[in-house]
Amino acid sequence: MLAVMTTDLDKIAPRFEIHPDQVQVLKTPTEFYETLKAKILQAKSRIYLSSLYIGKTEHELISTIRTALERNPDLKVSFLTDALRGTREAPNPSCASLLAPLVSEFGHRVKVRMFHTPNLTGLRKKHVPKRINEGWGLQHMKLYGVDDEIIMSGANLSSDYFTNRQDRYHLFRSSDLTDYFSKIHDGVCDLSFDIQPSPQPGGYSMKWPSDNPAPSPLESPRAFKTAASKHLSHLLTPNNSPKALTTGSMPSSTAVYPILSLVPLLDTSTELPALTMLLKRLSQPPFYPSSWTFTAGYFNMTPSFRRLLLSTRPASGTVLTAHPYANGFYGSSGVSGMLPDAYTHLAKMFLKRVRYEGLGNIIILKEWQRGKIGEEGGWTYHAKGLWVTFPSSPSPDTPPTPPEEGEDPSLTVIGSSNYTKRSYELDLEANVIIATSDPGLRRRLGEEVKWLGEYAKKVDEAEFEKPERKVSISVRISMWLVRVLGGAL
Repeated sequence: MLAVMTTDLDKIAPRFEIHPDQVQVLKTPTEFYETLKAKILQAKSRIYLSSLYIGKTEHELISTIRTALERNPDLKVSFLTDALRGTREAPNPSCASLLAPLVSEFGHRVKVRMFHTPNLTGLRKKHVPKRINEGWGLQHMKLYGVDDEIIMSGANLSSDYFTNRQDRYHLFRSSDLTDYFSKIHDGVCDLSFDIQPSPQPGGYSMKWPSDNPAPSPLESPRAFKTAASKHLSHLLTPNNSPKALTTGSMPSSTAVYPILSLVPLLDTSTELPALTMLLKRLSQPPFYPSSWTFTAGYFNMTPSFRRLLLSTRPASGTVLTAHPYANGFYGSSGVSGMLPDAYTHLAKMFLKRVRYEGLGNIIILKEWQRGKIGEEGGWTYHAKGLWVTFPSSPSPDTPPTPPEEGEDPSLTVIGSSNYTKRSYELDLEANVIIATSDPGLRRRLGEEVKWLGEYAKKVDEAEFEKPERKVSISVRISMWLVRVLGGAL
């Protein structure tokens, strides 16, 4: 069954065959941060970091990068963040003001680029408040590459993601895969604003380099998209697959497929086609009935993704999302403070749909909560992805039987995507699909599902009828208004 799935994926995305031991599944925010710092200090030739933003007070991380640059004169560092999020606090301290001094110190060895969506220009950019302008599109990829290793994650680079915000983190020790995502990182950098140190308020300047292969998205959004497509689209095709890794005469038991959504730049993506194919396969023999676990910290899957997920009619399905107390926007001021209630409303609608489809006995919703954010010991939940366990089929003549409870997954999706309208129409997203028949790697993926579920509790429709879980009409109106203005949650 895995071979059937990978044959389909081979037609959509590049394939990287790796040894199962080249994948390390990290568990906690602290382990992610300590691993990242250790890799940076050992860097020999390159570091590239793509993130939504780097926290404005992450001086320890910057100091670690500075130490690595001082130790090794051959080392080069490249940062890619989002222009809206990275300069939001200016002229007060921001991501841009944090990074600009490295350019002063190390010159051409440090590059800082910030991507600006072509969807927010003119009057809309002028009048949409900074706290919600991110709803029109972001650089959302999380690529943390050091030499020949890369960490794929949904985590940004700030203190909460290093301490008390649960995410997923997979470390790949593969020069081919790291080289591939380096090309993606560099390609988007070529289509982004350059950050330089400056005496002006904020401590930086943001300019569009004349040698970029496209005009500024703020001046010519249509021409920007056309040029960007020419510059990047070839990187997404299966032609980017390296020569297959073989062990003797047998292919590797594990394949990794990068799937990306770069729709603000390109007319096509590989994430949505790959996930659509995967879920359609799960609804048909021999993959039916599989089992799956799906998670998203921000619960707002597109209607089409929800239909595909429910159409699999799994042997068992678990959807794992954040309780409002574990939502990163809980307690925020203004419109963003309404988001936890908005996601609650969407979760309620999901369960209603599950019941309507007659799937209430096989698909459950769990909410993750570890304390209450803003209080001592409170965590937030930001993990996203999919794990799939196939049915067993002893022989071609025997009908497949549902996976046994606790059986380990053979396939997972990990990366930056939240599986929302923003992910597929507005943001830049980077993910991988891991397909494996190796028992050891399958066991580690199964353990990942278990530990993410340790703080999760099953909820039903009755939960959302409690007075404290009722969603106000103002939240629903705000959700509608964002959609009308062309943005997304």
